[in-house]
Amino acid sequence: MREIVFDTETTGLSFAGGDRMVEIGCVELINRVETGRTYHAYFHPERDMPAEAERVHGLSAAFLAKHPLFAAGVAALLDFIGDAPLVAHNAGFDFSFLNGELERCGQRMVCRSRMVDTLAIARTRHPGAKHTLDALCSRFGIDRSHRVLHGALLDAQLLAQVYVELMGGRQIGLGLVSEVAPAPVVEVIAVPSQVRPLRVFSPSAAELVAHAAFLKGVKEPLWGVVASD
Repeated sequence: MREIVFDTETTGLSFAGGDRMVEIGCVELINRVETGRTYHAYFHPERDMPAEAERVHGLSAAFLAKHPLFAAGVAALLDFIGDAPLVAHNAGFDFSFLNGELERCGQRMVCRSRMVDTLAIARTRHPGAKHTLDALCSRFGIDRSHRVLHGALLDAQLLAQVYVELMGGRQIGLGLVSEVAPAPVVEVIAVPSQVRPLRVFSPSAAELVAHAAFLKGVKEPLWGVVASD
């Protein structure tokens, strides 16, 4: 099964309110295992970059001005995602920007039936806990020390690991061929057999005489009593 984990960075919180997508990062999974194939692109938003948004991802208007418009890279993006399910954290937000940009340049929007929301999954699996990407990385022991600012590809790579853990984790040790550890070598040391002489337990004549003398000295022996009715 092929799935695409993706994340976006934007100029703000609302595409309908005039915000634009400025970065997208995608990670390919096959049977919940990363293949190493990724897609990453920056886009010129054709507008300014609010300071609060720049503090989140560090992408300035001057930096983005050097990159193409979304329409110029849409064919490569659509080719990469294909018809696979799309996994995102708070997926409704990312889908609103992805579909907004697709519609804006005359492309068919991605059906929301393909949407897999890891935030909804996390809330079901761990009710009452924190469900941010950082919190989930901490829960599952995923290293995020290099995440200083938000970045679409980096966040997608972290989310891919979180998604696998949310869905049960990798079953380490299950494979097509199982390796059986060799049996321990036990060294057997041969000991030469020794034939012992037959032991004789019959009493000697002196022992019989001593025993008879002992019995004569026993007063009122039990073996001399005859039971009566």
